[in-house]
Amino acid sequence: MSDDLRFAFGKNWRSFLDELNEQRIKEAEQSLAEKLSTDDLSGKTFLDAGCGSGLFSLAAHRMGAKVFSFDYDEDCVNCAKYLREKYTNNDKKWQVTQGSVLDKPFLATLGKFDIVYSWGVLHHTGDMYRAFANIHPLVKKKGSLFISIYNDQGTTSKIWTKVKKMYNDGGDGMRLFLTIASLIRLWLLTFIKDLFKSGNPMKTWANYKDSNRGMSAWHDVVDWVGGYPFEVAKPEEVFDFFADKELTLDKLATCGGGLGCNEFVFVRN
Repeated sequence: MSDDLRFAFGKNWRSFLDELNEQRIKEAEQSLAEKLSTDDLSGKTFLDAGCGSGLFSLAAHRMGAKVFSFDYDEDCVNCAKYLREKYTNNDKKWQVTQGSVLDKPFLATLGKFDIVYSWGVLHHTGDMYRAFANIHPLVKKKGSLFISIYNDQGTTSKIWTKVKKMYNDGGDGMRLFLTIASLIRLWLLTFIKDLFKSGNPMKTWANYKDSNRGMSAWHDVVDWVGGYPFEVAKPEEVFDFFADKELTLDKLATCGGGLGCNEFVFVRN
C-alpha cells in the first residue's frame, strides 16, 4: 500500500507523549499484568510488534523484561527510542528498530520470545492474516501471544473503512471534519449520560486513562478515524486461525459485539 494513503500513526503517538506521566505508565503496567497474570517479567523476553508510542515496551521493561521493539512507522520507532532514553538511560535490555511484521526475512533475525505483544497493530498492516501467520512462530514453547483485533461489525465496519480511507485521501479540512464527526459519533451518548448521572459531561473523558491502558481519549479518537489500512475479524475467526497453530486460548475479552477491539492471549502448547 502506498504510504500516502497509510495513516501517520507515529505523528499521533508523538503528540501523545506530551501527556505521558507516571500514572499512565502504571496503568499500562497494570494492563499487562492483568492479561499476563503476573506483574514480574524478570528473566522474560518481550517482543513489542508494532510498538506505536513505545508505552507498553516501557511498561514491560519496568516489569523486568528484556524488550525488543519494532514498528513500520519511523516516527513510532523514534517515540520508543525517546522513551528508552528518557526513562531507562538507553538500557541495552531494550532494543528498538524499524521493521515490518509482513517482512519474514526481518522477523527471522529476531529469534523467539516468551511474550509476543501486538495490541491493535496487525489489523493495520494491509494483510492481517499474513501478519497472523508471520507473528505466531516468534512465540516460544509455553510462551504467550497477546494481540487485539478490531471486531467485525459487518456493514458498520465497511462504512468505517470508507471513512478512514477518505480521511487519509483528503486534505486538512476533510480530516478535521471527519475527526469532529467521529468524535460526536463515538462520544456524544457518553457525554449525555455523564451529564445526567454526575452533572459533568466530561467525566468519562477525563478519567479515560484510568480504564483504558493509560491511553488518551483524544489520541484514540484520532487513531480510530485515521487508522487505515483497516481490517476486522470475528472472535471465532481469530480463535480458529491460531488454534491450528498449536496455540491455546488462555484469555479473551470481547467488546460485546460492538465497536472496538477483542483481546486475545494465546499460549504455545
